[in-house]
Amino acid sequence: QAQLVESGGGSVQAGGSLRLSCTASGYSYRRVCMGWFRQRPGEEREAVAAIASDGVAAYADSVKGRFIISRDNLKTTIDLQMNSLKPEDTAMYYCAAGWPGPCVVRIGPYGAYDRGVWGQGTQVTVSS
Repeated sequence: QAQLVESGGGSVQAGGSLRLSCTASGYSYRRVCMGWFRQRPGEEREAVAAIASDGVAAYADSVKGRFIISRDNLKTTIDLQMNSLKPEDTAMYYCAAGWPGPCVVRIGPYGAYDRGVWGQGTQVTVSS
């Protein structure tokens, strides 16, 4: 059974860093797009970063220059290095993989994301 498991969330002060990891199992994700999403309480889910099998990455404007997504196709993992964290980065962060269509970060609802495999999420809290 295809499964994604996130780890690395926690609490940090503004300006600090955290590194999230997502481990995939039960399916070969080496050739599919994988990405990170987040959802703040009371808000819609938003795409944060996506990375294609060849390593080409895309980012939401709100995290460009601060977050770095990477993947290890041998281990079937993706990481999200989050630097210069802000209180507005506080959210539940989810890993997803294998949605149909281009490997991009889209603003607003995008149904294709829902057709991927999703993890259970890991909480990130940034205090001011």
